[in-house]
Amino acid sequence: MPEYTRKMVAELLGTYVLLLFGGFGLYAARGWGDGVVPGQGSPLIIIAFGFGLGLLVGLYAFGEVSGGHFNPAVSLGALIDQRIDFGTFVMYMIAQVAGAILAGLTLATAISQRFVASTATLPGVGVSAWDAFFLEILFTAFFVAVILKVTASKNNAATAFLGISLTLLAIHVALWTLTGSSVNPARSLGSAIVGDELTDLWVYVTAPFVGGFIGWAFYKLVTLREEDATQVPG
Repeated sequence: MPEYTRKMVAELLGTYVLLLFGGFGLYAARGWGDGVVPGQGSPLIIIAFGFGLGLLVGLYAFGEVSGGHFNPAVSLGALIDQRIDFGTFVMYMIAQVAGAILAGLTLATAISQRFVASTATLPGVGVSAWDAFFLEILFTAFFVAVILKVTASKNNAATAFLGISLTLLAIHVALWTLTGSSVNPARSLGSAIVGDELTDLWVYVTAPFVGGFIGWAFYKLVTLREEDATQVPG
């Protein structure tokens, strides 16, 4: 298989794994559906670990092949930092959205479309769309800044995958009840398309891109010396 094709497949499969683990984590946390025994433990912690560990699995399985973006906002940060070219950016986004849709279809088959609709990212109770927009920008910026920094640092190379995954876990703990914790346009598109739940989708397909640019600016602001980093896990 040509290297470029291998990278696209790795991005599709990595995004699929991330969102499949996250989706089943949601199912376990909610004890969702008639006749289903409620999930044990703190639902928020189960959800956060579902997405955080799902990312870790995807990174170890496929991150070395493509750089392990699994998120269009991360790919945007890599593009702005000149780690990938525009053609790769576009193809990565297509692969990531395809992986997200495939994860949604798997969840719909295993559980139901109604469950997938319930996993759509939406502003929480009392949170406006514009509040969610701001929070998604802010936390995507933190996420992308961490990814760009640890993948450019020789000192952090050994723990980069773990640090990135724990950052996503922490973001879910912080944002879940407020925004549904997307920080990833592909994640939101997959559940919205398969679940046919498009409410406030504009927030989640625009804010992470703004956050990706700001995250790159944060990274450049504090980076004194750039090291070679042609791949960007995340």
